[in-house]
Amino acid sequence: MKKVLIIDALNMFFRCYARDPSISTQGYPSGGCVGFLKSMQKSMRLTQPDDVIIAWDGAGGSRRRRQINKNYKLGRKVVHLPKDMNYNFDQEEETSNKVWQQMRLLEYLDNLPICQFMFEDVEADDVISAIVQSEHMKDWKKIILSNDRDFMQLCDENTILCRPAKKPWEVLNTNRIVEDTQVHPINMALARAIVGDKSDNLPGVPNVGFGRVNKFFPFLAEEEEYSVQDLIKKAELLTKTNKSKFLASIIEHRSVIHENYRIMQLYQPFISYQSRTKVDNCLESREKHFNMTEFRLMLSEDGFISLKWDILEQTMRRIVDL
Repeated sequence: MKKVLIIDALNMFFRCYARDPSISTQGYPSGGCVGFLKSMQKSMRLTQPDDVIIAWDGAGGSRRRRQINKNYKLGRKVVHLPKDMNYNFDQEEETSNKVWQQMRLLEYLDNLPICQFMFEDVEADDVISAIVQSEHMKDWKKIILSNDRDFMQLCDENTILCRPAKKPWEVLNTNRIVEDTQVHPINMALARAIVGDKSDNLPGVPNVGFGRVNKFFPFLAEEEEYSVQDLIKKAELLTKTNKSKFLASIIEHRSVIHENYRIMQLYQPFISYQSRTKVDNCLESREKHFNMTEFRLMLSEDGFISLKWDILEQTMRRIVDL
């Protein structure tokens, strides 16, 4: 079975931006850019993919999710340069450098024979969901590279999630997810809708964690899809014999659970038919442009030609030969 590595690009970029102290020949911080390339090469060495796909959050994030909840991701912390870098950037200068690094990275990636997606008002989560569900990828082993636990809901017999922030990498498949959380991937969005997600500014049912969800709703571990309505019916049925405050709170906050589920679920991604068609077309019949000469020239200009890029080059040549 062929393997495809699917990278949640902004997730990887910001992780590198905040940790990699690399400096370009011009004297500017460039850890987000070169760190991304180094992390991508490491992931290729560990996974040995036959193809690589990179998905970026589009400008504006998810318009559809903000229409559901205007507070979605509001107040999210800004990612800054590594603390040990003695740069006296003001906020405007740091933002300018961050944008420059992202644009420079896109230029690097444009020289590689990979699929790279970015759609305005669409998050990478939805693009990755569309990729995983693509008919063209049906018989491929899909490896999602991201620290975002939302992708657990996409895991199945041919799809796994690798979380590189963990040492060693945390590799999650369906069995591991059920074992660790007592929730099946097909019901993960529902369980998380109950608990909420602080990182996305989505409060759940007050004072509820996965432990209580597991205790009262063990059926979520089954390979059978349950809806919010199914959950509320189960809770109402249980209240006939159990006067738990937890169950009462679930019923009271049904609208919160329903709204969170609409925002969190990736089973039906928020991506237009036109954009989804572009994804399918690229996966099926893209022109595999590979210019290693230009790639190396850029590395030389930025001062990173001395780093070894043999695994990256080998992987790119394997993609071209497919």
